[in-house]
Amino acid sequence: MFAIVDIETTGGHASANGITEIAIVLHNGKEIEGKYQTLVNPLMPIQKYVQSLTGITDEMVSKAPLFSTVAPQIYNLLKDRVFVAHNVNFDYSFVKHQLQQEGFELNIAKLCTIRLARKIFPGLPKYGLATVCRELNIKINDRHRAAGDALATSKLFELLMENDKSGELRKMMKKRTIEQYIPPNLDETKIKHLPYSPGVYYFLNKKEKVIYVGKAKNLKKRVTSHFSNNKPSKQKQEFLREIYDIKFEICGSELMAAIFESIEIKRLWPVYNKSQKHFERSFGIYMFEDAKGFLRLGIDNKHRSLKPLATFHVMADAHRSMWKLVNEFELHPALCFLDKSEKIIKDLPDVTEYNQRLQKAVASFKSEQKTYLIKNGSSNFILVEEGKFFGMGTLNEENISYDVEQLKSILTAYPENEVLRSMIRNYAERYPNHVIEL
Repeated sequence: MFAIVDIETTGGHASANGITEIAIVLHNGKEIEGKYQTLVNPLMPIQKYVQSLTGITDEMVSKAPLFSTVAPQIYNLLKDRVFVAHNVNFDYSFVKHQLQQEGFELNIAKLCTIRLARKIFPGLPKYGLATVCRELNIKINDRHRAAGDALATSKLFELLMENDKSGELRKMMKKRTIEQYIPPNLDETKIKHLPYSPGVYYFLNKKEKVIYVGKAKNLKKRVTSHFSNNKPSKQKQEFLREIYDIKFEICGSELMAAIFESIEIKRLWPVYNKSQKHFERSFGIYMFEDAKGFLRLGIDNKHRSLKPLATFHVMADAHRSMWKLVNEFELHPALCFLDKSEKIIKDLPDVTEYNQRLQKAVASFKSEQKTYLIKNGSSNFILVEEGKFFGMGTLNEENISYDVEQLKSILTAYPENEVLRSMIRNYAERYPNHVIEL
């Protein structure tokens, strides 16, 4: 029923490292049925610190079989059993990845003895293999060698079964239970207690520092999706090992969760968030008078010393707004730097008449920077004041007079950024029936 596995590797993640040794102890739940162990030639150098830790050198594996040679036998030993290991996701990610490279698809139930030990023997100082075995008087021969660690894990496994009074093993054997795939240092109750609500979630490391912020339409479903695959990449494996805790904030809607996520990423700057953690380049539409007396509009990088008519996070949004003005008020594309062909540049309109049209366009553009509420659900509101995001919260619509100052005193104010401004503007354009002008 069970295959208790331990591996030694050239490094910490499967996608760029290889297995140097593998041991499999076959166990029927009562006693050991068989053992398998072999060194493996990883076809790459073993890092020096790994050599000193395991004692496995490049010379030792140079004449060992390639994984491709032993893959059929390993697959046959594992395919009909429960994969058991101490920190199972690490060993499983390597073995599954290596087998996959050779055309074998391993898809079996997993059982983590770290998690099982936490449930059956709570209160131990740590749950690494060496500490658990020391605390439970299990002798380890050849520590950091696959055969020695696999045999010690099998003795631990037997002791866990003997002391399993509440059926924890049976619960964890159910395929795709939470315990099989969540990070080794995360208490599974943190996921079980997540709500099925929109919100923002935080992953914290051992020092309780936020390392990742995400948004969700459904907090439980989204958080679980982070752990539903066990990719062998370095980033994925390091990310999972870093997660010790989860916190969350419920938001009124998916839009409010997206807004709050952006605010929190800018505030906390988590190490594993990549999006929105960059220099926030923004663009502005500016008006100036040229040497011929024409009032002109142009798109440029946003300048601190100049006030733009409007700012944009994406250049395409700025161009779209500019073309909208050109088409509605018959502005000259060349005088807005949208068409630079020589024929059009020579065919210019009367200065006075053109400037009047442009002034009307600017007045119309400014009038669009309105103060309004976005109603996002029955009681969720987002306030935009003169085109800028002010804040959001819940309101009892029946008792609100829609006075701006009153709204500002009730809603929670947040710092604005260009991502938010673009997000809110796009939402208002898509759902004009949700907009309440003030």
